[in-house]
Amino acid sequence: MAEREDDERLTLPKVLGNELKRQRERRGWSLRDLKDQTTFDHAYVGRVERGEQLPSEKMVCALDELFATGGTLADILEVIRAGATQAYVRRAAEQESKAERIQVFTSSTIPALLQTEAYAEAFIRTERPKAPVGDIAEAVGARLGRKRVFDRQDPPPYWAIMDEAALRRPMGSQQLMADQLVHILKVVEAPHVTLQVMPFDRGEYWMLGGSLTLITKANGATIAYVESFGSGELVESTRRVVQLTQQFDSVRRLALSEPDSLNLVGKYLEEYR
Repeated sequence: MAEREDDERLTLPKVLGNELKRQRERRGWSLRDLKDQTTFDHAYVGRVERGEQLPSEKMVCALDELFATGGTLADILEVIRAGATQAYVRRAAEQESKAERIQVFTSSTIPALLQTEAYAEAFIRTERPKAPVGDIAEAVGARLGRKRVFDRQDPPPYWAIMDEAALRRPMGSQQLMADQLVHILKVVEAPHVTLQVMPFDRGEYWMLGGSLTLITKANGATIAYVESFGSGELVESTRRVVQLTQQFDSVRRLALSEPDSLNLVGKYLEEYR
């Protein structure tokens, strides 16, 4: 019963999905009928209608034109992106602090809980080049504060997978990167921390260009935080969390073993020194 209530809770993405569904059903169209009118797969549209996935800007613009809604769907999406992202980040951080297990994948940066203060500051400055100094400092402090989860008497198992691009592309100076990699090699000595690297030679794979965090709570339920290009989405739908977990597992199988991953980190460390 609790799971059903969790899936049926009204969220901003569901508001958008409900409006899309209302417009479709007003015309007597099924999801497959809508697919025939557009280029969008019916399964994709179904996930959007259920609030399990945010639509692309291309989708909402096309549907606004098809439904003659005067930009309503695009406006709702803009409100979600502008107002909800920080709320999602805060809620994800709150859940992370109480997690029983944390699994993370990043495709272009060092995972947040493994970042040094200098790396975090350099990354946030790159992401928010026009932000006031005080805002940058606040964001860095918030990110570093998330590491307190490791200070718990019984810290949660933490499994991180990062793309080799995070090692190859320097953030800030050579010394900054060297210090960052030394920090990683120190952190992974803890028994609750596991690190894998996805090497370049694996080619294409799911989640290129984004990141995923899976947080398992004390009651056994798992939530997901999906992030890409400055926007984020907190996913609580059981169906989609299962899909994301399966995709994380597929990436984990492709990545290097932990010993080989740490050897690769060590090789990059020598290059930066």
